[in-house]
Amino acid sequence: MRRTPTESLFETSDGQQLFYRHWPAKGKKPRGVIVMFHRGHEHSGRMMHVVDELKLPEFAFYAWDARGNGRTAGPRGFSPSIGRSVRDVDEFVRFAAEQTGVALSDVAVIGQSVGAVLVSTWVHDYAPQIRCMSLASPAFKVKLYVPFARTGLRLQQKFRGNFFVNSYVKAKFLTHDEERITSYNRDPLIARPISVNILLELYEAAERVVGDAGAIHVPTQLLISGADWVVHHKPQHDFFAHLGSSVKEKHVLDGFFHDTLGEKSRHQAIGHLRTFLLGRFMMPLVQPALLDSHTSGYTFNEYQQLSQPLSIWSPKRWMFALTRLSMATIGRLSEGVRLGFSTGFDSGSTLDYVYRNSARGFTALGRLIDRNYLDSIGWRGIRQRKLHVEQLLRQAITDLRGQGRPTHVLDIAAGHGRYILEGIEKLSHKPDSILLRDFSALNVEKGNQLIAAKGLQDVARFVQGDAFDRASLSEITPKPTIGVVSGLYELFPDNAMLGASLAGLADAIEPGGYLIYTGQPWHPQLEFIARVLSSHRDGKPWIMRRRVQAEMDQLVEAAGFSKIQTLADDWGIFTVSIARRNAA
Repeated sequence: MRRTPTESLFETSDGQQLFYRHWPAKGKKPRGVIVMFHRGHEHSGRMMHVVDELKLPEFAFYAWDARGNGRTAGPRGFSPSIGRSVRDVDEFVRFAAEQTGVALSDVAVIGQSVGAVLVSTWVHDYAPQIRCMSLASPAFKVKLYVPFARTGLRLQQKFRGNFFVNSYVKAKFLTHDEERITSYNRDPLIARPISVNILLELYEAAERVVGDAGAIHVPTQLLISGADWVVHHKPQHDFFAHLGSSVKEKHVLDGFFHDTLGEKSRHQAIGHLRTFLLGRFMMPLVQPALLDSHTSGYTFNEYQQLSQPLSIWSPKRWMFALTRLSMATIGRLSEGVRLGFSTGFDSGSTLDYVYRNSARGFTALGRLIDRNYLDSIGWRGIRQRKLHVEQLLRQAITDLRGQGRPTHVLDIAAGHGRYILEGIEKLSHKPDSILLRDFSALNVEKGNQLIAAKGLQDVARFVQGDAFDRASLSEITPKPTIGVVSGLYELFPDNAMLGASLAGLADAIEPGGYLIYTGQPWHPQLEFIARVLSSHRDGKPWIMRRRVQAEMDQLVEAAGFSKIQTLADDWGIFTVSIARRNAA
């Protein structure tokens, strides 16, 4: 019997209305929720058959029409960015779980092609504690048969701005199923165009996720179409090989075209999928133990490699040396580069300069170098992190006021405090109190000057303090209801230090209060930073050990908080999360 879906609209955080279908489970309480994500150019209607063929009536199903597709309004094939679409995935999955009344741990996701890239990127960047994911022919690398197509598209985008290209794929290269071929050709909702920004960003996100799949720990099934004309196989196999999940399985379906779950012999794929889903829901939720990641494992090994000098025969050693020499000489015409060498590229002074984002330097050349410096992807990510901290801070203040509770804000390592003070400055009703702390006397001095410049002396004060001293954090009065730690933990590889700091925050923050914390699960310039830039700590190399998002979340949870939400930038570099302090 065919299950009949209800149809409705889901509103994203930026106001976009997404069309979706919902198949309620039979019975009072569903065994779980399965959320499906269609391939590029298609829509949820093309996956309706999967619900019936899986024969899982005790599960609720959801499927959307992604931005630019199907019955969702907007330009065909367009989204503002892949990062925005990944955030849509996060919001939609959480919506489905909340609407159905199940925990996120009772949600499984299925993604096809482009949908599989969005899902795997979401799992990498946000580390949701879902039950499992199944990826069918993920479009980690689309076959573009024109030589140098990506380079050409990027050059055109630079000069023309954003534009659209049409898909070359014909239905007969997607499936052997004649009925599916006919329905595809006659479907008025198939979107042939795709925005160039999305096509190019899709490649970038896929390359990042495949290369850093070791950061993914969700149980994963990979279904690979053996005769795929649309996407390359190698990145799919590489992804599986790198995958950090302790539970993973791969099936290569010989002779299958790209529409894996819509092929003529799809009973094979559906059978693998059904067995995987039932198996995962019969077993407890898989949660990797990551609290000791500073002593062994994926990012520990990476950190150890970065800490070792490169061979004298390594070309990279001389390339990095030449880069540092050029920055230390002609680069000093840039005020930002000069400040980095003076105070450290990870100092509060450098971050405050990056936040201001105003190119300065000696001569026009110096200003040009400074503009290039400030526009580097890492600093762009830092500025987006600032906006996300401000967003979640306003959200926490609004929530507490709605509960009739006091709003006492604490930042334990505020630098100059700009990201806090500018966020507070925009509020019509200021918090009851703001306490900013930092270990650096210079930062305290600059922070107090900024408080005065913004006229916030009545509510804000800035004092010197150690963010890793649990006792001093525990004794803070008035007891904060919002704690903030931004850009600090990323600088220290040792989880024991973070444990002490987070324990102090848990001691300080009232039950039901909030903690806003940042993470750095990935960085494209990690080796460049380690080999070229210096830290504020005695001018030593700035070597960072990444914490995958799941590790950062586990540290926070171990201290007595429950994560509510994560925001990530478009490049997957920096995250900002908010958690609630559990009852004592």
